[in-house]
Amino acid sequence: MTTPFGLRFTKEALECLELLKAQKQHAGRLRKVLNALARLQENPRHPGLQSHKYTSLKGAAGETVWDSYVENNTPSAWRIYWHYGPGEAQITIVTISPHP
Repeated sequence: MTTPFGLRFTKEALECLELLKAQKQHAGRLRKVLNALARLQENPRHPGLQSHKYTSLKGAAGETVWDSYVENNTPSAWRIYWHYGPGEAQITIVTISPHP
């Protein structure tokens, strides 16, 4: 059994979560985001997340950023963009947004 990762959020990621929480029309999407974050915390390689390297973005210190699915087969499907660190067993959530 693997140890869960601690999640850290950038200001941008926190603002996105707060926006989703504040808008009732996004309740379903918020539920999907929270579910994806729980999966990410337990296992970033969870098959349902379909995590893969995202080459168009780097972390603040040049870290490799990963892209994990919140939704699939949906117009403007949402994704979680994240990187490992800064500490051991930590993941930093860079942003949560529709796939560009």
